Amino acid sequence: MTRMVTIPQAEHDRLRAAADDLADLQAYDAARAALAAGEDELIPAAFADRLLDGESPLRVYRGLRGLTQAVLAEAAGVHRVTVAEIGTGRKQGSVATLRALAGALGVRVDDLAGA
Repeated sequence: MTRMVTIPQAEHDRLRAAADDLADLQAYDAARAALAAGEDELIPAAFADRLLDGESPLRVYRGLRGLTQAVLAEAAGVHRVTVAEIGTGRKQGSVATLRALAGALGVRVDDLAGA
């Protein structure tokens, strides 16, 4: 048999708010730990704004890393023209190409694919 407990609405609301606060603190702690472990990075607001404005993630991350198209292409083992075409949106790039570019930039493929 399941036991039931009745509490006032105000107490229920207080407990829900406390649970939400705890979840927020745990997410914050996890994010700080990922930063400290080098598993994540902070992105300057100017670059984040460019991503939010819909600019090509490849172009934004390339700029964040201070790489030219040629240097990125060489590091990823792809043609410079491929980097230019993906950066301007003329091509999407294959999964293998995006994987190579993401590896060279130190980001996830999802970061470049906009997922």
